[in-house]
Amino acid sequence: MKQPNTRFGRLHQWLWPHSLRSQLLARSLFILAALLLLIGILQFWIMESFLYRNQAKTMEEQIMSMPPVWLGLSSRNESFNNPFAGQAGTDARASGNRLLYIPDRSLALFDNKGTFEDVFGEDGLTAPHLTSAEYQEITDQLMDKRHVPYRIVTDRLGNEQLIVFASPGPRNRNLSMVQMGTPTKPLRDLIMKQLLIFVMLSLLAMIAGLILYTKALRRTLIPLSSMVDTVQRIDAGSLAERLPATQGQQEVDQLALSFNGMLERLERSFEAERESKEQMQRFLSDASHELRTPLTSIHGFIEVLQRGAATNSQQLYRALDSMYGESVRINKLVEDLLMLNKLDQAPKQEQEVVQLDHLLLEMQPQLAMMARERHVHLDLTAGIYVMADPHKLKQVVLNLFHNAVQHTHSESGSITLTLYAVHNKAELTVKDNGTGIEPEHLPHIFERFYRTSSSRSRKEGGAGLGLAITRSIIESHGGSITVTSKVGSGTTFTIVLPLSEAAA
Repeated sequence: MKQPNTRFGRLHQWLWPHSLRSQLLARSLFILAALLLLIGILQFWIMESFLYRNQAKTMEEQIMSMPPVWLGLSSRNESFNNPFAGQAGTDARASGNRLLYIPDRSLALFDNKGTFEDVFGEDGLTAPHLTSAEYQEITDQLMDKRHVPYRIVTDRLGNEQLIVFASPGPRNRNLSMVQMGTPTKPLRDLIMKQLLIFVMLSLLAMIAGLILYTKALRRTLIPLSSMVDTVQRIDAGSLAERLPATQGQQEVDQLALSFNGMLERLERSFEAERESKEQMQRFLSDASHELRTPLTSIHGFIEVLQRGAATNSQQLYRALDSMYGESVRINKLVEDLLMLNKLDQAPKQEQEVVQLDHLLLEMQPQLAMMARERHVHLDLTAGIYVMADPHKLKQVVLNLFHNAVQHTHSESGSITLTLYAVHNKAELTVKDNGTGIEPEHLPHIFERFYRTSSSRSRKEGGAGLGLAITRSIIESHGGSITVTSKVGSGTTFTIVLPLSEAAA
């Protein structure tokens, strides 16, 4: 049972090859064979029509150039003019005294009464006999001096002949029409011979084309084969490898460009996934660390209370105050994490037209309370409108202002808020004269749980989520935030938001 299936599979593979080179070769040969077949058919039809027309024209000229006596017309004239000469003329023709004989031709004469006479009779080619209606139609056409096309007919012996018709005109008034025929077999033999030569040349051309086209096709597909080899070498560890963008073939070059673009997207995707995993691992580690510290503290105070400190009111209240502070820190940390998760899942906020200068003036008393002895200066441009969530913008300003308060001197510290519009953008800066940030920390300042130094400790600086929340809020409003800092001179945070259409 396996043998027929194997043979069928080989036959299927031969008839429908799977490789691109085999398919191109097979289809090209099929198209070439179809074109040669079409050319052969057209050649047969054109040659047949050309030979038949030439033969018909030659026979018509031959009829018109014959003297009347060659057709035996002298005897017919005597027969018509002298009633007693009819028998003699008949006997003369019957005895073989005919003046005309043409090999491979049939000849028939028609008088005015429509009498059909096969001139050569049994001695030559038998003349085909058409129907009376056909002869009458041909006669009418000749009388109207119209050309009568040749006809292909079969005589009573089964031989196919090409016949033409002509009128001798004024040379003989009693003879209305002459019919001459010739066998078509020699013409068809010539056509078939030419067709056979064409078929043999076509086969030789296909064989030569197969040999030459196979070599040319193999060289043409070298860039594609090289591309396949390169693709097979590429894996997750070698996504940086690229295909040559210029290989001399437009389609292959386009494929190489598309594949290189796909590799770039895959490389970025793998890199983003790697960074995301690293960031997630760092985030889980930092979050666990941040939660573990207050939980450990609370757990320690509970153990102290269980050991008898609860009976001492002073120690009890001190422990409760510390536990309350740690619980506040845990609650704030959880709220910040929930907010970051919400911003990641739904970056688009419910927005409205907000006048930034009014928003900052409303916050001025709260900012002054947070600053205490520090100097606070607001330099605001009036009439700046943005599309934003006012509550989220207040949180952004409070985060940046609280960050500035934490890292400036309690008495000599200075914090400046500046608002202005440039190129259809609103720019808000929060500048302080605090300790500043080291250059190596600036690229990571907006990362979650990132703290720069001991001065930004848990006691003073929180869990390190404020700036991450600030950046997420700004980016959800279509804006951006940047930071510049110099150690010992202070830090400047710049927020850029698009102006609303009304303000623009």
